[in-house]
Amino acid sequence: MATSIRLPEEIEHRLDFLAQKTGRTKAFYIREMIMDKIGEMEDYYLAADRMERVRKGKEKVLTAKEVRKGLGLGD
Repeated sequence: MATSIRLPEEIEHRLDFLAQKTGRTKAFYIREMIMDKIGEMEDYYLAADRMERVRKGKEKVLTAKEVRKGLGLGD
């Protein structure tokens, strides 16, 4: 799947320099950067979305006691 992004000029130059000096493509480094950070970004943004839903009362929240009871652990 092709995706297009605009980069600040300084970042573009740094990426060009890195690719030129190492013989790899810019696409290689962009893929590496995305693959390295996507998990962190998913964790952060999905957690932030969930917290917003909790704050708005749109997400069910259980107490520790309710969770223990649901798991049959008692008090």
